[in-house]
Amino acid sequence: MSQDALQALRPLNALADEDVAVELPVALTVNGVSQAVMLASPTDLQDFALGFGLAEGWFTSRHELLGVEIEPRPEGIELALTVTAACEQRLRARRRTLAGRTGCGLCGLESLAQFGALQPAAVTAPVLAAGALDRALAALPTAQPLNARCGGLHGAAWCRPSGELVLAREDIGRHNALDKLTGALARRDADLRDGFVLMSSRASYELVHKTAMAGIGLLACMSAPSSLAIETARRLRLQLWAFVREGRATRYA
Repeated sequence: MSQDALQALRPLNALADEDVAVELPVALTVNGVSQAVMLASPTDLQDFALGFGLAEGWFTSRHELLGVEIEPRPEGIELALTVTAACEQRLRARRRTLAGRTGCGLCGLESLAQFGALQPAAVTAPVLAAGALDRALAALPTAQPLNARCGGLHGAAWCRPSGELVLAREDIGRHNALDKLTGALARRDADLRDGFVLMSSRASYELVHKTAMAGIGLLACMSAPSSLAIETARRLRLQLWAFVREGRATRYA
């Protein structure tokens, strides 16, 4: 296991062979200006910075993010993002402060009008092969080595329509795990029309929103969906599956 991955685990005590998930404040600054503070696991932070920025509409493409410096602080970690001048001007025009929690994707919005302004464009779902969700689900535990050790991390996986699991990311927060995944995919210039996201969590609005913002047309989750997640998925023509368990799945949109 990499040193980066080990930073996300901490021994419970010196006598017990048990690990717990690490959760730290992660502050994101853009060209020296504070933009957001999230609680996250300290792994794959460059992927997180890019994925979070794309989901929030900070960047129109990965090329607007010029660099990320990971700077340890006494209180947590600062991700110092350097962006293009055009990107900086857009952020100045609509700057907002977002104080995030592991279960919330809307903290920091000042009004319902801002909530409506965040809506992404409609997406197109891939055609799944028979048994694709079962195959992806069976592969997910192997793709979550940190969760296997502590049991406290969510997983987000990128899968082919055949069910082949290609890439996964982990975090204590489900939306952070998805940001890390979409950031990693963006860095690889992956064709996001040719696959789907599998999440180890429930299907929340924030996950539907972030999936659609990435241009991905299908989201599958292991647990229950929320009403707003279903409504949003239907409006965006995003295919939403939930209660994805061995041998079963329910399509909600």
